[in-house]
Amino acid sequence: MKKKLIGSAVLAGALFMAAASSATAMTAKERLGHMLYSDKYLSKNHNQSCMSCHHPAAGWADPVDAAMPDYYAVSFGSDRSLNGCRNAPPSGYAAFSPIFSWDADTGYFGGQFWDGREDTVADQAKKPFTNPVEMANETDADVIAAIVDGSNPRSEAYRSLFKQAYGDNLKTLNYTDPAVVSDLFNKVADAIGSFEQTTRFTRFTSKYDYYLAGMATLSDQEVRGLELFKANCSACHPSDAQYNTADDTITPPLFTDFTYDNLGVPVNHNWMLERADCNINPDLGLGGELGLPDEDGKFKVSSLRNIAKTPPYAHNGYFASLEEIVHFYNTRDVVGAGWPDPEVSANLNVTELGNLSLSVTDEADLVAFLQTLTDGFGDTTPANFVLPAITPLPPLPLP
Repeated sequence: MKKKLIGSAVLAGALFMAAASSATAMTAKERLGHMLYSDKYLSKNHNQSCMSCHHPAAGWADPVDAAMPDYYAVSFGSDRSLNGCRNAPPSGYAAFSPIFSWDADTGYFGGQFWDGREDTVADQAKKPFTNPVEMANETDADVIAAIVDGSNPRSEAYRSLFKQAYGDNLKTLNYTDPAVVSDLFNKVADAIGSFEQTTRFTRFTSKYDYYLAGMATLSDQEVRGLELFKANCSACHPSDAQYNTADDTITPPLFTDFTYDNLGVPVNHNWMLERADCNINPDLGLGGELGLPDEDGKFKVSSLRNIAKTPPYAHNGYFASLEEIVHFYNTRDVVGAGWPDPEVSANLNVTELGNLSLSVTDEADLVAFLQTLTDGFGDTTPANFVLPAITPLPPLPLP
């Protein structure tokens, strides 16, 4: 079905800072969020941070998976003997996703995670801390205890930044009071969400952005790929910019309409999913979250920004390369193509993919275009860009 656009590790931490502008350009809340986001001490075994699975060097996805996508389909947890069943979605550009909603035109759209179960990046930020296959703390209180623990090398910096950002004196709070813990944990999520709203995550510095701004020229192959993309892919991944003639500005596309689709991705028998018993029952995606059979098998349409840096692809990491997933989109329903059956056969999208009749050259051209969506072609966002609106974070609950 046609859809409308809704709304308009492997590298050292030093590289993370190099990918961003100076931390002094951030507010105290954003600096606090940055520190929390990159602090491995906040996991059960002091070995995993948000950045472990969402690193700028890998397009804000998992750098371990991106380096060996044919071997690592999903991410390890703080307990290395455990992993989840879903591929870590990139956190870059995630802050643009609208609140999870429904309307008659588009169906369900927005939210965070593959199944939309949280509304904003702040809501999402809470969940990995106490997920046993991620950071593996038993309670929110464990996270707060790690922040104020004198053995945490960042504890003094946390005291300063919490005071600056929220007015809290971490030295005098009563950490046996559940209300105090709840208030601080909400602020942890708020700070991380605020950091994810910064331009570190939303750079708009790809070759395609510079092309839209009139500052770069696409190659012949990339132009062919763009034309194919507009014909075959832009229904769910809108690629057109909005040109604002009144002030000669451009609003760049996000390459997602934030909706949900069942693409017919096969079961992934990768060793990580097998050891976690992920394939005992099919992953129903949005349908499983909502308890609605009409939504079974549907997962959120991902932004394609930085897509070349974020393998593996799909909710279960089935596809190890762009070439593989483009070929799947083109030939899923072609007799003799050799693709396994979908994990969930209900509600399959059969109108926008499956038998696109693209040649081998066409597929290569599409991949070439997708590679123009990687940030870092230029150093700064084009000056004539007016960025799409960030989804606001919810107000903090009263303590």
